[in-house]
Amino acid sequence: MPIINVEPRTRAQESTNAIERIYITMRHLFNRGFYKPMGVSGESLRESLLTLRPEIYGSIAEEKIELSGLLYVMDRLPVGIEECTYINLTSDEGYEGSHFKAIIPSKRRRNCYRIDHEQMNIEVTRGRSEIYDILTHLTFLMIESHKIMKQVIVGDNGNTSRDWKCLENAISKKKLTQEEKEVAITHVANILGRTFDEVKSVYPDFATKENPNRFLSVIYHLGRLAKQEILDEEKRLVTFSPVLRERLGHHIHGDRWAYRIKEHLVEQGLFDRPLHIISANLHSVMNSLYGPKALAAQMAKKSRMEIFADLSNDSGKKNRDLIKKHALANGMTELKDASGTNIDVQIFDLAACDFDNIGFCDARFRNSDTDTKPVLIVMDYAFGEQAYETMDELLKPFKDDQGKTHQMNMHSINVMGKAGILEGDKGDIMVPDAHVFEGTADNYPFKNRLSKKDLECEDIKVVTGSMVTVLGTSLQNKDLLEFFYNSSWRVIGLEMEGAHYQKAIQAASRVRRSIRKKVKVRYAYYASDNPLKTGHTLASGGLGLIGVKPVYVITEKILEQIMENSIKVEEVEEQEIDQLEDL
Repeated sequence: MPIINVEPRTRAQESTNAIERIYITMRHLFNRGFYKPMGVSGESLRESLLTLRPEIYGSIAEEKIELSGLLYVMDRLPVGIEECTYINLTSDEGYEGSHFKAIIPSKRRRNCYRIDHEQMNIEVTRGRSEIYDILTHLTFLMIESHKIMKQVIVGDNGNTSRDWKCLENAISKKKLTQEEKEVAITHVANILGRTFDEVKSVYPDFATKENPNRFLSVIYHLGRLAKQEILDEEKRLVTFSPVLRERLGHHIHGDRWAYRIKEHLVEQGLFDRPLHIISANLHSVMNSLYGPKALAAQMAKKSRMEIFADLSNDSGKKNRDLIKKHALANGMTELKDASGTNIDVQIFDLAACDFDNIGFCDARFRNSDTDTKPVLIVMDYAFGEQAYETMDELLKPFKDDQGKTHQMNMHSINVMGKAGILEGDKGDIMVPDAHVFEGTADNYPFKNRLSKKDLECEDIKVVTGSMVTVLGTSLQNKDLLEFFYNSSWRVIGLEMEGAHYQKAIQAASRVRRSIRKKVKVRYAYYASDNPLKTGHTLASGGLGLIGVKPVYVITEKILEQIMENSIKVEEVEEQEIDQLEDL
């Protein structure tokens, strides 16, 4: 018998296997209803995350505490969660009508409620992706807390180090002088295995208005709870409410959200007009359409991009309010979310919009018939699998009070998102021709009406290829991403919603036939980070003004093509009428 040499598994293969284990484990724990992150039930999650060593969590597998990753996680979890022994994931169960005050994380739109000193409730209304996101962050937090604990316990009798006692003393004070703060930072640096400069530089990033010394509080409470787990066997517990387990996957929130949009279109007489969905932020379309008119005097002195960059600053609030006021008086309607999806919507009736000073608007479009002018449905970003739920429900026919079914007159679906790029830098643009769903054999090729040529401009690099829709951006590491980039998949970037959107679009257009088969799709992403470059991951901070130009380049090209398509549709209809009259 010939001896078969088995190649050792690569890091990319180990990473793929670790991600699969993480998601299988998470589903099992969700069905079970509870687990202890640092107990036997959470062991598989911890081991898989340590095997994976995602880039966003930096030095998770080392003894020193990861500071950038900790900041990233704390920005996405509710303030005070580090103090809680019991964390309960719930559905929308009516807490907004109670005395509990909603705590909304600075970088995630989710309602959280501090029930008492020991318990934090986190509302999950965005589906499984949100649960995966929360559990991954909690696992990282627990691992880091035990690293802190190991540094402060001295010997087997539970005694603590002098550094810990000094930190404890600093926490007990309501206010710290600069000298006291620097002394506390010195002791914390010893605990964390970091330099004084490293701790001092990250210190203000954790601060809140209510607690400028929050960094000390976070480190102390993480270590305190880990210490209790080891010495007193008081394990932290994560639970899933029965209502959440019952509702998950039933599109309850997406159904409410979509029905309200369709109801509004019917009430305003817009339902039968040409409809175009744009998934994007809630400022770029409004600013592109109404900014040139509302800020005409300023546009005469500065370029559009300079004005748009100014709008992104805190000092731009006055101008943002001017544009919004003008938009609301000229065809824009806001639909604040009341469904629990946390996705606000803007409706634009382009027949009521004044197109003065808009360079990308053709004169033929200005003079075109009102009935052919498009209606834009601009929806804020969805989150992971929520993209399928919301798009699937939105593309379904509308049933009126008499039970009559009305098909959506959908002409195009446009997605402008932010994503991690594998071939370039922050601020570059990606134009995909397919979405590949990580961890499955699912892939969604499509004809993208946007091209590299459409978006190429000075200072911005544009790349084309496949995009991988990942199960969670926080779970990616360099080995896995390099495999995607260097293999025949031709992956140029990663994001969380593309495959879910395309799955809903193909189901509606080709299987259910609830919208036209040849509905136009446009996808373009601007790079928020490059996870293959050290210091360029999401944990390294936001885009800032680098993202302004690509956002508006993509937005204006989408609007330009929608308007051009509207003119072509009107011309075709006129030709058909002329032919009928000739007959």
